[in-house]
Amino acid sequence: MSPRIALLLSDVDGTLVTSDKRLSPRTLAAVAQLREAGVHFAITSGRATLAMRHLIEPLTLTTPLGGFNGGQIVTPDWTVLETHTIEAGLVTPIVERLHAHHLDAWVYRHDDWLVRDAGAPYVDHETHAGGYGPRVVPRVDAQTDGVIKVVGVSADTAAVDDAREQLTTELPGVSASSSQPYYLDVTAREATKGHVVDYLTTHLGVRRLDVAVIGDMHNDLSMFARAGLAIAMGNGSPDVRRAAGAVTRTNDDDGFAYAVERFILTT
Repeated sequence: MSPRIALLLSDVDGTLVTSDKRLSPRTLAAVAQLREAGVHFAITSGRATLAMRHLIEPLTLTTPLGGFNGGQIVTPDWTVLETHTIEAGLVTPIVERLHAHHLDAWVYRHDDWLVRDAGAPYVDHETHAGGYGPRVVPRVDAQTDGVIKVVGVSADTAAVDDAREQLTTELPGVSASSSQPYYLDVTAREATKGHVVDYLTTHLGVRRLDVAVIGDMHNDLSMFARAGLAIAMGNGSPDVRRAAGAVTRTNDDDGFAYAVERFILTT
């Protein structure tokens, strides 16, 4: 069992929401129970911060949100607290390496999502999940300033893994992690979910030992390494489940709520 938890930081997709991107009634009840128990609750995601905005009201969020895997941190009233952009000279090399592995490349410049083809795989999926669509451009890396995230996209998960290894080896100025088996998120080196843990502990005045985190994918490992209690979803990738101190049920079986009831509110 963990010490008394002061903060629970949750991933969104594959964790907080179901596979069809819903907040279940039991999840909403669990968040309310955290609030009643005096436990801070916050969310972080590989999503753009704009794609998390619709979650603020139903979750009654009062803590900062970490979007773009920590590339941007905002308040619930949309004051930008931090933004970490990719070094301009690295954007085109990132895109070139993604294309070399036959991954499509998406570029995010703040709230602007750039794609080459609106009909490409997963564009509709991401539009549904985030609540806004992309802007189609001839070249996603035509402008390299102000880029917060580049995403490599492919149904070939082995190619996604290979691209992640290459980027990690060849471009140490970036952080490359998978937010879904078919997405490779590339951000500035300091833009990780682990950084979100560091920011929130300072902002809220809590110890890292008293922080619990919950997630399901490779991009959650950096926050697992910084928390007193790391909880993996039952649908989480094998490396995430191995790194966790506890494993809950799947996101379609109210795994988030079960984790709150079993591992947070009983400590």
